[in-house]
Amino acid sequence: MATLVIMESPAKAKTVQKYLGQGYQVVASIGHIRDLPKTLLGVDIENGFRPRYVDIPGKSALIRQLKGMAAESDSVILATDPDREGEAISWHLMQVLGVDPKKCNRVTFNEITKTGVAQGMRAPRELDMNMVNAQQARRILDRIVGYKISPFLWKKIRAGLSAGRVQSATVNLVVEREEAIRAFQSEEYWTIDAKLSAAPKGKMFPAKLYSIGRNKAKLENEEQAHAVLAELDGVPFTVQAVKRGVRRLAPTPPFITSTMQQEASRKLGFAARRTMKAAQELYEGVEVKGQGAVGLITYMRTDSLRISEDARREGTEFIKIRYGAKYLPEKPRVFKTKNTAQDAHEAIRPTMPSLTPDEVKDSLTADQYKLYKLIWERFIASLMANCVQDTCQLDIAAGRCLFKASGYTVAFDGFTVLYEEGKDDSEDEDNAALPPLDEGDTLTLRKLDANQHFTQPPARYTEATLIKTMEENGIGRPSTFATTVGTILAREYVEREGKSLKPTPLGEITTHLMREKFPEVVDVEFTANMEQELDEVETGKNDWVSTLDAFYQGFAKTLAAAEQELNGEKIKVPDVESDVVCDRCGRKMVVKSGRYGKFLACPGYPDCKNTKRIVEETGALCPRCGGMIVAKRSGRGRKFYGCSNYPKCDFVVWNEPSSEVCPRCGRTLFKKKGKNGESLYCLSEGCGYTGTPQKEKK
Repeated sequence: MATLVIMESPAKAKTVQKYLGQGYQVVASIGHIRDLPKTLLGVDIENGFRPRYVDIPGKSALIRQLKGMAAESDSVILATDPDREGEAISWHLMQVLGVDPKKCNRVTFNEITKTGVAQGMRAPRELDMNMVNAQQARRILDRIVGYKISPFLWKKIRAGLSAGRVQSATVNLVVEREEAIRAFQSEEYWTIDAKLSAAPKGKMFPAKLYSIGRNKAKLENEEQAHAVLAELDGVPFTVQAVKRGVRRLAPTPPFITSTMQQEASRKLGFAARRTMKAAQELYEGVEVKGQGAVGLITYMRTDSLRISEDARREGTEFIKIRYGAKYLPEKPRVFKTKNTAQDAHEAIRPTMPSLTPDEVKDSLTADQYKLYKLIWERFIASLMANCVQDTCQLDIAAGRCLFKASGYTVAFDGFTVLYEEGKDDSEDEDNAALPPLDEGDTLTLRKLDANQHFTQPPARYTEATLIKTMEENGIGRPSTFATTVGTILAREYVEREGKSLKPTPLGEITTHLMREKFPEVVDVEFTANMEQELDEVETGKNDWVSTLDAFYQGFAKTLAAAEQELNGEKIKVPDVESDVVCDRCGRKMVVKSGRYGKFLACPGYPDCKNTKRIVEETGALCPRCGGMIVAKRSGRGRKFYGCSNYPKCDFVVWNEPSSEVCPRCGRTLFKKKGKNGESLYCLSEGCGYTGTPQKEKK
C-alpha cells in the first residue's frame, strides 16, 4: 500500500504529489480538524488548564475519510506547515488517526520545490511537543481572555463585543495615537527658502536659512520672517564652504513576514490579508508553463534574515550574468537577525532566483505576479553591490545669515538599478543635484520666500506602520500580524479612512474600559513579555502549564474585582451623525450597526422609526434599465453591485463597474481580474464586448 502524506492545503498537496510520485498518496486536512468548542470555554482551569478538543463542525466526513486512508496505508507522514500551528495540526491528526507520536513521521518543507521536498522527506523527525505546547498555551490563553472578559463587555457596553490579548493591545495603540493627535498643540513657525543658481540663467537649486549670526534660525511669526527678508534685500550670496563626500547605501535585507506586509502596503496598496493570501498561493505551488505545479517562494511566516548558501550562489550567478560582476559586493553580505527572532525558517525569497517575474507572469494572477515581483526584486537586490553617491553640502553666506544646501549625484547605481525600498508618507528626502561650485563663488539669487508652517501632529497609523509598530513592540508574531489587523477592522473597533486607520467610537469606549478594569491586557509591554514567555515554551525553557498559571493568578483577581464593581447603567456608544436628513421628521440620521452591516436610522427613535440603507453610489448606469448602480453588502458582508431601482430592476453583479462605456453599445463596462491583469467586459444582452482598460493600453 502507498504511504499516506497529509498536508494542510489541497493546492500544496497537489504540488507535492507531483514530486513524490508513485508510492505516495498526498491529501489535505484543509487546516485544523479539531479545536476548542465555540460555545463553551473548553478549558478545565482547575485541572492543569486541560483543553477539551472537539471535531470542527463540517469536518466529520473528512475525518472519516482520513481514518480510512490511514488504516489502509503502510505508514503515515505528517507534512503540515513548518510552524507552531502546523505542528499542532499534526499533533491533532496523530490523536485522531492513532499515529504513534514517538515515531519519526513528521516532515517539514521550507520550500515546495523538488529539492525542498526531497530534503524534507530525507529528514523525518518526532513531533516537537514543545512547539505543540506553545501553540496550545497561546490558544488557551487567548480563549481565557476572550471568554472571561467578553461577557463583562456585554454587560457594560453591548452584546456581541469581544476582547483579545493581542487584539486589545493593538486597538490600544490606535487609540493612543488618536489621543495624541487630539492633544497636539500646533505651533507656527516660518522658514526662509532661497532659489539660487551658479549663473544668472543657470539651473536653480534650493537652499534654506540655517542660522543668523551665531544662533540657529528660529522664526516664530510673520513679522520676524519679513524682518529677515528686509535684511537680505540686496545682500550678495557667496559660497562660504564646500563639503564633498561619498555616501554608500546598502540594500535592504530580504523580506520577513512583517516587512513584506509593510512593503506590499506601501508599493502595491495591499491589505495584510491580501498579501498573505497571495504569498500562501506562491508558497503552496502554482502551475507554471513548462514546469507544472511549483512553489515559487519559501515559507512566508518567518522573522529570520538567514538565506541558504545554495540560494545565495544561484542569485549571485544570476546577477553576474544579467548585470555584470561589478554589481556584486566585494564579499557576500550577511544580514543580522534580531535577537528576539525565532529564526526557525529562512527569509522569504524566490525558490529559484533565476526564475524572473517576467518568465512566470502569464502563469500567475495579478496579485501573485505583483507580490512575486516584489519578493524576487528585494531578494536579488539584497545580494547586489552598494549604491555609491557623491554628496555635496554648501554653506552659503548672505550678510549675517547662513544658508545650507545639500544634494548628491549617483556615481554607481548598484542595487538601485533593480529595487529601492518604499517610504511611508511621513518620510521625505532632499535629492537635488548641485552644480559644481568652489569656495568664494558668488551665486545669483533667483527667488527668496518666507514660508509659513505649522508643526504637525503624529500621523495616523496605516496598516503598514501599525504592523511595523506591532513588530517593534513585540505584539504578536509573524503568523498573527495580518489576522490581528483584520480582526480589529472586522469587529469595528478600528476603521479605514483612506489609507489611515482610526478608532471608532466603539473602539475608544471599549479601550477606555479595558484600561480601567484590565490594564495588563491592553499594555504593550505586558503583551510583548507574554509573547516571549510563549517563545520560551517552544524552546523548552518554560513549562506551558506553569506559564498559563502564572498569568491566570493575577488575571483572575483582576476579573473578580472588575465583576464586583460591575454596577450602574451601560456605557452608551455615541452614534456617528450623517449628512442624510430623515424624510419623516427632518433630523440628521445616524449610522447604526446591525446583523447585516451598517445602516442609517433616525435618532428620534422610538417616536420616528425611519431607517435607510447606506447607499454607496458608483456613478455607473445599469445596463438593463439605465438606473444608478450602487454598491451593496451580502448577508456575509461581501460587496456586490446592483441597480438602485430594485425591485423593479433586479440587475446584480459581483464585479465592480468601471467609469468606461462599451464602444459597441454605449453601456457600462465591468472590471474583471485574471492572470493577465484587469480586463473589461459588457453585460448588455447580445453585445459580448471584452477589452482592456484605457489606462492600461499602450
